[in-house]
Amino acid sequence: MDLFDARLKEKSHAPLADRMRPRVLDDIVGQEHLLGPGKVLRSLIEKDALQSIILWGPPGTGKTTISSVIAGVTGARFVQISAVNTGLAEARKIIKEAEDLLKLSRRKTILFIDEIHRFNKAQQDAFLPAVESGIVILIGATTENPSFEVNSALLSRSRVFVLNPHTEESLKRIVAKALADTERGLGKENIVFGDEEMDILVNASNGDARSLLNILDIAAQLADQDAIACHPREGGDPENSKGRTITRAILEEAAQQKFLRYDTKGEEHYNVISAFIKSMRNSDQNAALYWLARMIEVGEDPLFIARRMVIFASEDVGLADPQAIQLATSVFQAVHAVGMPEGRIPLGHAAAYLAKAPKNNSAYMGIEAALKDAKEFGNLSVPLHLRNAVTKLMKGLGYGKGYQYAHNYQEAKTDMECLPDELKERKYV
Repeated sequence: MDLFDARLKEKSHAPLADRMRPRVLDDIVGQEHLLGPGKVLRSLIEKDALQSIILWGPPGTGKTTISSVIAGVTGARFVQISAVNTGLAEARKIIKEAEDLLKLSRRKTILFIDEIHRFNKAQQDAFLPAVESGIVILIGATTENPSFEVNSALLSRSRVFVLNPHTEESLKRIVAKALADTERGLGKENIVFGDEEMDILVNASNGDARSLLNILDIAAQLADQDAIACHPREGGDPENSKGRTITRAILEEAAQQKFLRYDTKGEEHYNVISAFIKSMRNSDQNAALYWLARMIEVGEDPLFIARRMVIFASEDVGLADPQAIQLATSVFQAVHAVGMPEGRIPLGHAAAYLAKAPKNNSAYMGIEAALKDAKEFGNLSVPLHLRNAVTKLMKGLGYGKGYQYAHNYQEAKTDMECLPDELKERKYV
């Protein structure tokens, strides 16, 4: 085995995401609204005044990291369990150990429960006495709305902190730290890649810092193999053995997926949403579902898609199917409530329904024409017979005179003119 083969055997270390886990508050990237200087959570941690809390946020936003840093800063014992594989017996054992430790050494125990929403009510209730008495400082982590998933008794004894999804900028900072860190990261590996590859990596992570570093870790190993293959002993170019370049192909292999070309701020964003809307307008439900899938696959904001369908239901389906606007609005609310990935189901439901629905844009064209007249003619006077005579003076001036109450007529319709004189007989719909 030569030196270059040996390098491939040195990959038994911990995953990059674990090695790069922040140790102190200043190492944490993102969540500045909670952990920035003078912010509430940081102040509580630094003053060792933290009580039980719930951290609510998407995967990979730092819930576990924040908890372990809290334990390090406060010097408390840190116990981590997952609601997926922990039963009541184990939970009670941990609470008993925390109670004994507190009595013997006055040392606190921070109990971090990952996915706390997966505990049922009875399991959550088991922690109440320990939380109330201060035996443990409970930190629950959840990706679900705690208002629905954490029972009210436990929730009322905890403070909820909402973690924001990572931004593109914060994810790029995490990558830069990993590439520069010579102790725990890839700083000694001479890894290079371009701006396009950085964008691909960030897009592939879907806002999850853990996923981001896992993909980078695998890509670095694949690039390592490419660099070895370039060594002169393997018949390659010795110049290429000096560094390792992560290419688009390597990133696709690392993430086990093909990356669709789609920039949520660029031209392709507008191209795809345009194709989606025009496919529904053309009553092509198959194309509509395909373009919808394209947007979902690359992480388009699902509420943006849902809003466009609410508009489409009124603009394009319109009077042909008055139920369409109700369905689209309900889908928007459903996606907002359940989130992704389950939100793809009501989104697909609405896209198929709206594509197959009959179309009539007369209401949309009518309001456009009316707006044009409103701008062109300015403040035309309201006809006297339509005005409300709330005082004697108004009545004396003819307000309300000649008004015909529609319900007194057959089919609740009269021949009374309701448009200003300048727009008589105008037809908008």
